[in-house]
Amino acid sequence: MKRKVKPQTQPVVAREILERARHSAAPDTLKRPGKCVVCGDPCAPNSAEGLCWVCRRLKISAWRDVDTQASAQE
Repeated sequence: MKRKVKPQTQPVVAREILERARHSAAPDTLKRPGKCVVCGDPCAPNSAEGLCWVCRRLKISAWRDVDTQASAQE
């Protein structure tokens, strides 16, 4: 029993465009995260300030504390 041969169709998207899309969507395995400017640990991937996740969390907590103190003084 033979399989039906599928007729060859033209690709909708060019191969070069597909390759560029695959490379842009794939995470960079060679790219190393930067070092935290405070403690030297690897930076959090979503940190624009150059902080690791611990230092970033401490910064956010400190902002909250300052906001609550400022409202209590008024």
